[in-house]
Amino acid sequence: MVEMIQTRYAYGEALLELGAKRQEVVVLDSDLYKSTRTVLFRDAFPERFLDIGISEADMVSTAAGMAATGLIPYCNSFAIFITGICYMPIRIQIAYPSLPVKLIGSSAGLTQGPDGASHQSLEDVSIMRGLPNVVVVSPADDMETRQATWAIADWPGPVYMRLGRYPVPRVVGKGYQFEIGKAATLREGGDVAIFATGHMVWKALDAADALAKIRVEAKVVNVSTIKPLDEEAVRAAASEATLLVSIEEHSIIGGLGSALAEVLAESAGTPPLLRLGVRDEFGESGLADELLEKHRLTGALIAEDVLRALR
Repeated sequence: MVEMIQTRYAYGEALLELGAKRQEVVVLDSDLYKSTRTVLFRDAFPERFLDIGISEADMVSTAAGMAATGLIPYCNSFAIFITGICYMPIRIQIAYPSLPVKLIGSSAGLTQGPDGASHQSLEDVSIMRGLPNVVVVSPADDMETRQATWAIADWPGPVYMRLGRYPVPRVVGKGYQFEIGKAATLREGGDVAIFATGHMVWKALDAADALAKIRVEAKVVNVSTIKPLDEEAVRAAASEATLLVSIEEHSIIGGLGSALAEVLAESAGTPPLLRLGVRDEFGESGLADELLEKHRLTGALIAEDVLRALR
């Protein structure tokens, strides 16, 4: 049986391991440490953990000051809170001076589920991608999350990492190595190239399996760094496929699909791009799988939309 793991759980465990090795790592939370899984770090290293309470902007400002003294702060809240509520302090106090604060947005996307539109972050990538100096990371599974948690500690500037509470299977192989700014091809295929990020990488692989049954071969690319985007990988796929597809658990405005479109618009002779995700609307309360079904983000429905575009 395939093991299903939430990326936020993998993050909590990796952060604990990182804290044991790196004394300069400190963790801040906004009264959500059980949900964000920083509770593991809190219990092990209480002297390096700050629960700021329900005051996310204060948390970000505090982290900026800590980073300026040489510490490596990991700031944690729900994705919509840490990007939406904290936009101005992130912009002026972290992005502008390019301080090495790691902003971790948990419970991202539609699959936050029953909490509804107020808690579902469908624009967080767009918000963070527009800020100069900020790297945007969205790991696909538990292994990539663990590696990314360590890798971003050494990045010299700010990073926004998007995590979820939706359990996903492992999609990267044993020899996989996460690298900021690099996309990874998980499946080869010459008919269509599917670029997916986060939870949707699993769904993209399901869609590729469904397409293969009717002799349509899909290449699947895991875009775990949305900014800086691996433009070379995008152009390489565009030179081979007749259709490019982006899949994200996010608005199709400003996220992965927009990032791909920007690269393709500056490239000659590229194939059309089909952007799959949430189409300019807010989320709503519902079970995660119900919401993915409604927005056509399941393997079978993705395959249907890809076939329709190909025809």
